[in-house]
Amino acid sequence: MRLFYVIATLFLSVSISFAQSGKVDMSYYLPQDVSYNKEIPTPESIIGFVPGEWHVSHDKLSEYMRILAAASDRITIENRGTTAEGRPLLLLTITSPSNHSRIEDIRTAHIKLTEKGSTSLSTSNMPIVVYQGLSIHGNEPSGANSGLVAAYYLAAAQGGKIDAMLENTVILFDPSFNPDGLQRFAYWANTNKSANINADPQDREYSEVWPRGRSNHYWFDMNRDWLPVQLPESRARIKTFHHWYPNILTDHHEMGSNATFFFQPGIQSRTHPLTPKLNQELTKKIGTYHASALNKIGSLYYTEESFDDFYYGKGSTFPDINGGIGILFEQASSRGHAQETDNGLLEFPFTIRNQFTAILSTLEAAQGMRTELLDYQRDFFNNARSESKGGAYAFGTEKDAASAYHLAEILKRHKIEVHEVGNSFRESGKEYKKGYSYIVPKSQRQSRLIKAMFEKRTTFQDSLFYDISAWSFPLSFGLNFTENASTANAGPAIQELQKRAPKAVTTSTYGYLMQWHEYYTPKALNKILNAGLRAKVGMKQFTLEGNSYDYGTILIPVQNQEMNAQELSRFLSDISKDTQVDITAVSTGLTEGIDLGSNQFRALEPAKVAIVLGEGFNPHDAGEIWHLFDTRYDMKITKLDIKNLNRYDLSRYTDIIIPHAFGGVLDKGKTEKLKKWVQQGGTLIGYRNAANWLEKSKMLSIAFEKTKNPAKNVNFEQRGDFNGAQVIGGAIFEAKQDRSHPINFGYVNDRISMFRNTTIFVKSDSTSYRNPIQYTKNPLQSGYISKINLKAMSETRPFVHQSSGRGEVILFTDNTNFRAFWYGTNKLLMNAIFFGEEM
Repeated sequence: MRLFYVIATLFLSVSISFAQSGKVDMSYYLPQDVSYNKEIPTPESIIGFVPGEWHVSHDKLSEYMRILAAASDRITIENRGTTAEGRPLLLLTITSPSNHSRIEDIRTAHIKLTEKGSTSLSTSNMPIVVYQGLSIHGNEPSGANSGLVAAYYLAAAQGGKIDAMLENTVILFDPSFNPDGLQRFAYWANTNKSANINADPQDREYSEVWPRGRSNHYWFDMNRDWLPVQLPESRARIKTFHHWYPNILTDHHEMGSNATFFFQPGIQSRTHPLTPKLNQELTKKIGTYHASALNKIGSLYYTEESFDDFYYGKGSTFPDINGGIGILFEQASSRGHAQETDNGLLEFPFTIRNQFTAILSTLEAAQGMRTELLDYQRDFFNNARSESKGGAYAFGTEKDAASAYHLAEILKRHKIEVHEVGNSFRESGKEYKKGYSYIVPKSQRQSRLIKAMFEKRTTFQDSLFYDISAWSFPLSFGLNFTENASTANAGPAIQELQKRAPKAVTTSTYGYLMQWHEYYTPKALNKILNAGLRAKVGMKQFTLEGNSYDYGTILIPVQNQEMNAQELSRFLSDISKDTQVDITAVSTGLTEGIDLGSNQFRALEPAKVAIVLGEGFNPHDAGEIWHLFDTRYDMKITKLDIKNLNRYDLSRYTDIIIPHAFGGVLDKGKTEKLKKWVQQGGTLIGYRNAANWLEKSKMLSIAFEKTKNPAKNVNFEQRGDFNGAQVIGGAIFEAKQDRSHPINFGYVNDRISMFRNTTIFVKSDSTSYRNPIQYTKNPLQSGYISKINLKAMSETRPFVHQSSGRGEVILFTDNTNFRAFWYGTNKLLMNAIFFGEEM
């Protein structure tokens, strides 16, 4: 007790001195048991302040790292690409000068640990590889700011201890996982800093404006993208990871201001079953180094009481399925320069020092456990190979080559061996068509990672999850999938993945038809309509000139267009090549089924889409929609800030999207304005808990399936776990599709896999055709859901459409755009946009 009092008093007195002076010295951070090379520039000499006085912006962080690399023979620097806002994705490789001279030999030898024949390799003199990544959430800045101190230390510290560490270690140092978010937050914190630092938690400095700095440019939580790899920042770091296969990867975060400091392992019962038990034992052993280091500086900490290692798409869990050890650090956040907390005054420099201490304790653990961790890596991959029984997975479709391509693209980014289909084949009633499908052999280095990406799991040791409980990629992409393919059906291994080339567009004097199956057909249609061309959608199936055409086929007639026949042919040919979509010339309107002049072909208008967002809305959900329109379909989408909604002229838009929100952000006045707009012909599309607002405002007539789950035999300590078990954190469910309904145009199967993370259950309509998407009786495909919620969900509907005046109101209770990798349901939103008036 006395020791704790002394430590707490010391912490408080140091913090008060920072708050009073606004100054901090590098000696506060740096170990004093080494000397420092005066030829190495300090952070202050380049960026103008000692880390902790201000929040470093990404431009200054980058400037310092470049100058440091130029000054030190221990560091090389590379730019691996740019963010959406054009900021560099830097990586420093830090090791001894002698290691730098043979760095490729070191890397090649290290990679051999993951390959066949590694048993005989000696690890006794092999350097260990440590990947240290900072502030993937931009408004958790102590990581990136501690990187200034750590990089200086690793460049400038002198003596036998640092020399030995650098000789035995290759450090992959990523100073900012999230440059755009870090820049956004640094601007906020610095522009709201007072000369007399105000630690009142209610000060504006500690209340960022929406969307805040946590996310990247498109408002994604990038610490969920290690597995899907959909963002440029993720692609750079995943390429680095698989180029080296680090033994340890650290991921530095922040948490609530009233907490202390957390390091892994997390809650053991929530570790993914594919993670070896030894992984968690080694994580715990590494933790003893963190505890020792934090003890020395008097910092409070805890471990094994929260967070988990279940979802492999997080930075601290991804290494666990790749033969390494992932370590999560969570520092109580000052969220600015200083805040009053339950633990006293929490200042920014203190948070930086804890993160810097964890960086060094990780490197110390790497030294102390070097051969143990290298041997673990070798055994991980050897054991994975021995578990494989041969055979292959296959995935694909008959009519959507792009979706299958993008899944293969993810696998290739993870260095997974993927083959073409040699010849089309059928398995379990599904066709795997050459050019539209791929085969993945089970026996390969990444067999465990493949299993983790493809598996469906419905039983769990624990009922609580820090993140999602299911992410099966074949389901998320809406593809046919089998675990029982024969490698005899495999063509050559793919070295460079190529998109399918569409069939050449020939010239017609009558019309063109475009089936709606391919993923990029909305992109093609949008370009056609925005060029001022007339296009129609077919409401029924038909056959023409030997080809069968499905619901939703797009007709582009030649006559009465703004282009002549030759111009139209060239234009459509360019669109076909750009989108990899087949556009077929036809010579007659006479079909078997609806003729091309039938009123069952409905005229389409260009879509002018807006999304309401801002304070109160979930930025991740809004960002996913923005990203889908902007980067996938090349469609403009206007972002309407909720605070100014009453001022906007809504007549400019054909469709307005209301994403998931955290509370009652749409007041009576805004609601009435949207109601009037709908009645005048607009299409309103709501997501997730917009259902409650739409029902309450009488814009939709729906009823909810309610659940009752009284807490019986639950004590006070168990209350959190009991309530948490009723949450659907993220699971996958099967729904039936009526393919004749416009919301389902383009789908070839009568079942669809929906991602769900809400407990909003809308009762089905008594009129069956008003339930074009309806959950099956036993809908769970993968993930966790409580029995009571599963029962309530059975045969409910995740989609509702109702007309209102001359307009339409549409509801999706599920996220059809989840984290940019739920390709299989993206088209539902596009169908609502383009075909809403035909429902």
